[in-house]
Amino acid sequence: MPSNTLSPPVPAAVLCGLAGWVPPRVVTNDELAERLDTDDTWIRTRTGIRRRHVAEPGQATSDLAVEAGRLALRSAGTDSADAVIVTTTTPDRPCPATAPVVATRLGLAGAAAFDVGAVCTGFVYGLATAAGLIASGVARRVLLIGADTYSTIVDPLDRTNAIIFGDGAGAIVLRAGHADEPGAVGHFDLGSDGAHEDLITVAAGGSRQRSTGGEPTRAERHFAMRGKEVYRHAVTRMAASARTTLAAAGWKTDDVDHFVPHQANLRILHSVADDLDLPRERCVANIDAVGNTGAASIPLALADAVARQRIRAGDRLLLTAFGGGLTWGSCLMTWPEPAPHL
Repeated sequence: MPSNTLSPPVPAAVLCGLAGWVPPRVVTNDELAERLDTDDTWIRTRTGIRRRHVAEPGQATSDLAVEAGRLALRSAGTDSADAVIVTTTTPDRPCPATAPVVATRLGLAGAAAFDVGAVCTGFVYGLATAAGLIASGVARRVLLIGADTYSTIVDPLDRTNAIIFGDGAGAIVLRAGHADEPGAVGHFDLGSDGAHEDLITVAAGGSRQRSTGGEPTRAERHFAMRGKEVYRHAVTRMAASARTTLAAAGWKTDDVDHFVPHQANLRILHSVADDLDLPRERCVANIDAVGNTGAASIPLALADAVARQRIRAGDRLLLTAFGGGLTWGSCLMTWPEPAPHL
């Protein structure tokens, strides 16, 4: 006979911890101008960036991830997690994943740990993955870290890309909760288009290049991006993804208190906001101080905005990202109360 017992509600992922960490070393536009054919005004006009943080020699992505992860756990008032996800384009090694060593260094040995690779969309993809682990009952608490050391893959003599990227890590802690409570993460949109894989790439180091034999060229060993085409795709894909997510939730643009995009380039951020008819002042940006930090950019922007008391309990947030692959994604959330302590 059919049972009249109601199924328990599916648990939702609720934000309860947040932190960001960047290496102490600061590289200003003037310092870059000493080795590149550029100047501070040119860089700021085209990117909105004044400075960026760069890892010291010997400092790896896992080192940044551990710092951010430790602070996020402290913010959440816990020292445990059932799963650790690291989203990165610059893992310590091609094999193994970076997450297990991060988990062990944080005292979380035994927890599920794995990497997510979606380039600059990595944090949103990781957020959806973490929410899925919680919804399925596999985990009650997840530590999600976005961390990248682009200084290890960008050619320091590449005038186009060396001015854009910085190193950093941002982390959040998610716990099992209810979909209607503040801090709950939901209404995702994720997408990809591999037909444009060559727009953002590091050609060497993977099985495609290694299977051909021979030594890679300097250009193949470093990050490459076809900027004009990426700009066009980024604005189009981010805006479309944001609209899809808003529609799924029944939100209007006016319902969004803060637009938190991947910190790719200030002109891209403003173009997406304009496309969505969102006032630019609602766009959360810290790219001027840290540059484009890849998968770390959204949590770093969140941590910065919270530290400046720009985001407050009950505020409604739209997160949107775009990266190589091509990949893109968006999600919505309402900021929790009490807010995570930084």
